[in-house]
Amino acid sequence: PFRLHSLLFSTSMSQQLKVDIHTHILPRSWPDLKSKYGYGGFISLEHLENGNAKMMVDGKFFREIECNCWSPDARIKECNRDGVDVQVLSTVPVMFCYWAKPEHTLDLSRYLNDHIAQVVSENPNRFVGLGTLPMNSPDLAVQELRRCVQDLGLAGVQIGTHVNDWNLDAPELFPVFEEAAKLGASIFVHPWEMMGEKQMPKYWLPWLVGMPAETTRAICSLIFGGVLQRLPNLKICFAHCGGSFPLTIGRIEHGWEVRPDLCQTQCKVNPRNYVGKFWLDSLTHDEKALRFVADLVGCDRLILGSDYPFPLGEDHPGEMIEKSKLFSQEEKNKMLGSNALEFLNIRPEKFVKESSDGMNDD
Repeated sequence: PFRLHSLLFSTSMSQQLKVDIHTHILPRSWPDLKSKYGYGGFISLEHLENGNAKMMVDGKFFREIECNCWSPDARIKECNRDGVDVQVLSTVPVMFCYWAKPEHTLDLSRYLNDHIAQVVSENPNRFVGLGTLPMNSPDLAVQELRRCVQDLGLAGVQIGTHVNDWNLDAPELFPVFEEAAKLGASIFVHPWEMMGEKQMPKYWLPWLVGMPAETTRAICSLIFGGVLQRLPNLKICFAHCGGSFPLTIGRIEHGWEVRPDLCQTQCKVNPRNYVGKFWLDSLTHDEKALRFVADLVGCDRLILGSDYPFPLGEDHPGEMIEKSKLFSQEEKNKMLGSNALEFLNIRPEKFVKESSDGMNDD
């Protein structure tokens, strides 16, 4: 059992909490989706004797994962090692399956959301949940969003940077964002099915080049499409520190100024005006890059995000921020904890901090 102690329930508590907004989780197993739905393309798991598992797509290897991808106990043990008090759980984006038949995407989403809700309910002091939605059917997505928030108690949802042929400004998707704003649900946007993936299969370029471009695509679509203008209270955060967006905002703004016929068709507001109106996670792997983004958007809009437990993530979540000499302690406290709680609309009293020896390693 855990030995718990309470912190003072004050603003200082959220500064002492360390919250990782960007972590992925899977169930240990799930039904054979190819057999269940009658066609392929879905991920399956093959568990190995060494305790790991292979993620497979129609018999083709995708990725090998460790037990920390599905085991809450393994996650808590590593969180204790790294001083992470709270993980925000979301599915692995390859599980979005927006390409599938909508009723099947809904069925899979419900399965994954129920699993995340169960993990959170069993460890409410350590985990917060974000659901996934059948975004390929906005009506079904709105229904599942309501279920996630109102029935399962999740803080919001994770969505992709596009939905098949729709960018995030597609009119068909607006009701989903509108409902999220109405519910006060947080949205975490993560790249998936990266543009140009088939044209650059070598050198891991879809992940190294495509993902930052995908995130920029999503941000620009929401700005130019007027979604952020119409929904000023929408709580939305973008993975990987906004991808390429922070360094290309000057180019984006210049394009908006010189080609209003192309860039101002839906929104007349300068895109730079939206800088600082949404959140970004901190995942840059470069403290100078993070300092640049902090100066651009403000430390109030940066949230620790590690991409746990995958190779492109930060090995020890928050370590770069904690060791950096480029940020004040107040700025570090915001990025490591209090900004996440604001984004998730969660009071620090929800959590209690565990003692360093609170988890039995056996």
